[in-house]
Amino acid sequence: MNILVLNCGSSSVRFQIISTDLEKISGNTDRRLARGHIERIGGEAIITLETEGRAKQRTSAQVRDTRAAVEFIVRWACSEEAQVDGVKTVADVNAVGHRVVHGGERFTHSVLITDEVLRGIEDCIELAPLHNPTNIKGIQAAREVFGAGLPQVAVFDTAFHQTLPDYAYLYALPYQLYRRYRVRRYGFHGTSHRYVAYRYRQLRGIPREQTNIITLHMGNGCSAAAIRGGDSVDTSMGLTPLEGLVMGTRSGDIDPAIIDFVAAKEGLSAQAVETMLNKQSGLLGISGLTNDMRELLAEAEENDDRRARLAIEIFCYRARKYIGSYLAAMGGADAIVFTGGIGENSAEVRALVCKELEWFGLEIDEERNREHTNGREGLITRDGSRLAAYVIPTDEELLIARDTVRCVLGAPQRY
Repeated sequence: MNILVLNCGSSSVRFQIISTDLEKISGNTDRRLARGHIERIGGEAIITLETEGRAKQRTSAQVRDTRAAVEFIVRWACSEEAQVDGVKTVADVNAVGHRVVHGGERFTHSVLITDEVLRGIEDCIELAPLHNPTNIKGIQAAREVFGAGLPQVAVFDTAFHQTLPDYAYLYALPYQLYRRYRVRRYGFHGTSHRYVAYRYRQLRGIPREQTNIITLHMGNGCSAAAIRGGDSVDTSMGLTPLEGLVMGTRSGDIDPAIIDFVAAKEGLSAQAVETMLNKQSGLLGISGLTNDMRELLAEAEENDDRRARLAIEIFCYRARKYIGSYLAAMGGADAIVFTGGIGENSAEVRALVCKELEWFGLEIDEERNREHTNGREGLITRDGSRLAAYVIPTDEELLIARDTVRCVLGAPQRY
């Protein structure tokens, strides 16, 4: 089956076309036929396109909205110019899989999209007002482009974390706030954490029930997850993606009283302070330079910039604290897994995160750590290290494509 995977943002659409089916899933022979990214939708869009085995193409075009973006993708994929293997007409796309950020408590697994499911996603808009509306636009656009008969599947960022116990997902607030408004920890990046947990047990050759790891998704957005027996039992993001680790522009954990304090001192509304916490904080806020970890590492190395170095240190320290708390909460773990743009590519950040964990028996192998960048997966600790560390590049799109196949065929989902 040829699956079109869509990740729709407010002004962008990322896509992949993946050839997969139950046989390819079991043999890990899925093929990534094409991928791309349309940015700055609503005007002259910047478009990146790539077909399997060919160089990337960059172009621009007028793309007025999400539907126009989906139409552009389909038209390109079916063109002679694209040469996407096995895709010559619209009929060669067999299903569409969508990344949907928030599924609330209702959606614990990926599901075929029906009118009822769409209403359920709409009901979660108040929990993800910036994300779910754009995800819905992508679903509606695909319906209009392909027709209502083509199967579509929603894969939720929050679903993997629905196995958290109540003592992990509830906040110590008046309980009626949970009853009335479902104020609780939901967690995000679930598809990424789920994929690397799956890939870890493949590398180790162990069953799901023996998967006891801490996963760190570290990119512009960052989150940690405690995975015991293959299930997520705690995660750092909360009701929203703001809680937890220090991120590119998000503060992560703060004293909630800071919001009123800063609002009063700066003459800002609570909403303006929340915007500051989401878009002007984190690595950018501390350094005053950038939210890009690569640039901060270069600035610290070349110019010994104090605030760049401080931003890196705080980023790594917060991650280390979460590892320690999860080791305590889980009663120990077998491995730490790094993923995401920073986790996969920055040997220096990984070493800084792990440097105070020798007490637990984590012994980084410097050579292995340096070698595992640019998509290379594997072990980065010494042989015999009591707590292992791995680098595993995430592949959320592959998991979305596989879930889409399983939902369309009615096969069991493997979480």
